[in-house]
Amino acid sequence: MTDAASSREAVARVRPALAPAVTAIAPVIDAFADCGRELALVGGSVRDAALGRATSDLDLTTDAPPQEIQRLVRPHADALWDTGIRFGTVGMRAGGYQVEITTYRAESYEPESRKPSVAFGRDLFEDLVRRDFTVNAMALRLPSGALEDPHGGMADLVAGVIRTPGAPQESFGDDPLRMVRAARFVAQLGFRVDPGTYQAMVDMAPRLQIVSAERVRDELIKLILGDHAADGVRLLVASGLAQVILPEVPALSLEIDEHRRHKDVYEHSLTVLEQAMALESSHEPTSEPDFVLRFAALLHDIGKPRTRKFTDDGVSFHHHEVVGAKMTRKRMRELRFANDVTADVSRLVELHLRFHGYGSGEWTDSAVRRYVRDAGPLLPRLHKLTRADSTTRNRRKAAALQTTYDQLEERIAELAAQEQLDAVRPELDGQQIMAALGIEPGPQVGAAYRFLLDLRLERGTIGAEAATAELKQWWAQRQTSH
Repeated sequence: MTDAASSREAVARVRPALAPAVTAIAPVIDAFADCGRELALVGGSVRDAALGRATSDLDLTTDAPPQEIQRLVRPHADALWDTGIRFGTVGMRAGGYQVEITTYRAESYEPESRKPSVAFGRDLFEDLVRRDFTVNAMALRLPSGALEDPHGGMADLVAGVIRTPGAPQESFGDDPLRMVRAARFVAQLGFRVDPGTYQAMVDMAPRLQIVSAERVRDELIKLILGDHAADGVRLLVASGLAQVILPEVPALSLEIDEHRRHKDVYEHSLTVLEQAMALESSHEPTSEPDFVLRFAALLHDIGKPRTRKFTDDGVSFHHHEVVGAKMTRKRMRELRFANDVTADVSRLVELHLRFHGYGSGEWTDSAVRRYVRDAGPLLPRLHKLTRADSTTRNRRKAAALQTTYDQLEERIAELAAQEQLDAVRPELDGQQIMAALGIEPGPQVGAAYRFLLDLRLERGTIGAEAATAELKQWWAQRQTSH
C-alpha cells in the first residue's frame, strides 16, 4: 500500500473511531455551538483514532477563554476541576470520558525561566502550529467533523516520523521539554525523529536545564513505560539530552581496553531493560508495564564506571551494586521521584548481584531465607531483574544460569510452603519477649527481637517453647558479658 493510500485509510478511521466520544460529550459540543464558540478534538485524541487505538481521555481546544469554558461545561460535567486554569485548561469528566478543554494558546519559556508563559489565541491554525509535533497538530472540528491537518501530520503518522510543525528551534525554544517528549514518542510509538528535528535536539540539549525536574520526571516515566523504551533511551543518549537529565546512563559507555575485554556496559544495560520488559508478561507473576523493574534494569550497573579497576586478571567492578544504589537514590531524588519508588528502584539495584553468590546451589536454607527477607515485597521483581541480567552470548552458560535460578525459585517456593517465608518473623512477639525475660519496653526488647529473627532465619520454625529457651540462654550470656 502506498503512503498516500495509507494516509487516506488513517483519515477514514478518525471519524468512526471518535464517534462514541462525540456522542458522549454531545451536550458540551452543543453548548459551545449555541454560543458561537469553536471547538475541536485535537492532539492525542485524533492521533490515536488514526492509529486505531482506543482512548478514554479527550483533548479539545476552543477560542473560548477559560472562565467561559467553565461556565459552558459546568451543567454537563459529572466532575469539574480547574487546577490548570491559569494555563487555559479546564478538566472535566463527562459521558465516561476524562476531558480537558484548552483555550487556543501559544506557550513559551523566557530564557532563564523554569515555567512556561502562556498567551491565549483566537485561531485554531495558530494553535496547531504551536503544538509539539505534526502528529499531534491535527484537529477534528466539532460538530462539523472537518479534519484539519495543516502540517502533514497524517502523512508523518503513516511514515512513523516525529517532526515539529514549524522550525524545531522555535518549537524547542518555546518548550525545551518537547525534546524529551520526542524521545518519549519514539519509545511509545516506535517512530523515528526526522533529521532536522534531531539536529535541533542535539544543538539545544543544554536548554533542557531550565525545565523543572517534575516535568522531566513525568516524561521519563512515560518513556520508560513505552513498548520501545530502549529506543527512547538511545535517542536521549545520542542527542545529549541524557547528559542533562540522566548522565549516569551515557557514562556507561566505557572505553573498552583491547587487551582487557569486557562487556559494553551501556548496550548490556539496554539489553537487560528489554529482557526485563519481556519477563513482565512471560514470567509469573505477570504484570503490566512496570516502571520500577524497568528503571532498575536500566540503572543496575551505573556504579561500574566509578568502581572499575584494571588488574592482571582483567577488569573488576567490586561493590558496584552498592555504589550504584547510592547513585540511583541521588539521581531519583533530584528528579523528584516519590520516596517509595526511589527506595524500590535503588534496593533492586543493590540486590541485583546477590544471586551470583548462589553458585550451583550451595546456599543453606538460612541463606535462602535471608535472600527472601532482604528482597521483601520486591522479590518477584528481583527474580525478573536477575534473570534479565543474563546477557551472555554463550548459550550453554546462559541456560545454566537460568536453570540455577529455576532451582533457587523452587527452593524459595518449598520453604515458603513450609514456613510462610514471605512473612518471616520471630516466633515470639514483643509482649512474649518481655514476659519471658521480665523486662520493660526499651532497646533490649529490640535486641531480643533481632536475635529471634536471626534464629528463625538460621533454623526455621522451632516452636515457641524452644524459641523461649534459646532466648533465655542468649539473655543469660548477654547479661554475663555485660
